[in-house]
Amino acid sequence: MKALCWHGKKDVRIDNVPEPEMINSRDAILKVTATAICGSDLHLFNGLMPTMHEGDILGHEFMGEVVELGSDNKKLKIGDKIVVPFTISCGVCRYCQKKCYSLCECSNPNAKMAKAQLGDSPAALFGYSHLLGGFSGGQAEYVRVPFSDVGPIKVPSEIPDDKLLFLTDIFPTGYMAAENCQIQEGDTVAIFGAGLGQFAIKSAWMLGAARVIAIDCIPERLALAEHFGQAEVINFKEEEVYDALMVMTKGHGPDCCIDAVGCEAHVGPKFDSIVDRVKQAAYLTTDRAHVLREAIECCAKGGVISIPGVYIGNLDNIPFGAAMNKGLTFKMGQTHVPRYLSLLLDKVIEGEIDPSSIITHKLPLDEAPQAYALFNEKQDGCIKVVLNP
Repeated sequence: MKALCWHGKKDVRIDNVPEPEMINSRDAILKVTATAICGSDLHLFNGLMPTMHEGDILGHEFMGEVVELGSDNKKLKIGDKIVVPFTISCGVCRYCQKKCYSLCECSNPNAKMAKAQLGDSPAALFGYSHLLGGFSGGQAEYVRVPFSDVGPIKVPSEIPDDKLLFLTDIFPTGYMAAENCQIQEGDTVAIFGAGLGQFAIKSAWMLGAARVIAIDCIPERLALAEHFGQAEVINFKEEEVYDALMVMTKGHGPDCCIDAVGCEAHVGPKFDSIVDRVKQAAYLTTDRAHVLREAIECCAKGGVISIPGVYIGNLDNIPFGAAMNKGLTFKMGQTHVPRYLSLLLDKVIEGEIDPSSIITHKLPLDEAPQAYALFNEKQDGCIKVVLNP
């Protein structure tokens, strides 16, 4: 079969690889009908994620049709159209029982390695390094889905894939990010990053925000935040974010800040972001934490910082004294996707949201290498790419 494989920094290729095989009785084999490139995939593309091996199959946002099923799977049937969470969860450990699916204790066979690198092991992820399990991803014609009786959800066959695909990751991730803000009546929510942040914007409105402000520097993203998300916007290359937010909030700062960027913040006009880039180039740090610093500085006293953006290693120069003295609350983590699937699927079915509105490019799987380069360089107005095998 054809699959998009990692061969090194900024080197991904379509290879012919063996089709996946069933390993245990809870597996399913999925014929992939749609898959997307996520902003988090760019961390792999840019060589920031350790323990990638040449030939690893990428992709954690995918859906498709069940073509083979383990004997112990009573949830799914051959022919079902399903959406697959990017996290792999066993359904029986203490964390899965608490619906904290992204903290699953059993799905990552390399948990000891992850604990040494990350402090502890989250759930395994599809197509996201051997540190997080070494499982093949879904940017391929077929994929094996472990524990397929837990995470995946059957979806209506009559609804186009484009409207359902983002239930795999960025829609529930945006929703959990907004939920973690503990939004109260009258709250202003500032969202740093208008990629993944598009769904955090929509979710903040769903959860009762009075104002939503999106911060980015890509004109197409800011336009989408205005029109799709009905948000106010700040272009950080045209105005100082702190000053703009203070004017907009009468000196208090936003009640909630969402860091939807993570470890690859753009180099902006502020000195610390330039230093981050230099340190990263010299292998003195893995993560560019400018956005997190800025969110702490901007957030109102007693506010909440929600972090769905991915961080990989140790961060430096974090203004923790400001965070402590402002009495900020931090909520973060990989998304507990299965917790939100039924709720968010209903919102799509009822027409409350059309996730396909953020798609700017649809390409065949064969053109995935070009799509990665396009997405990474933010060329041709690229916001979100969907690939069809």
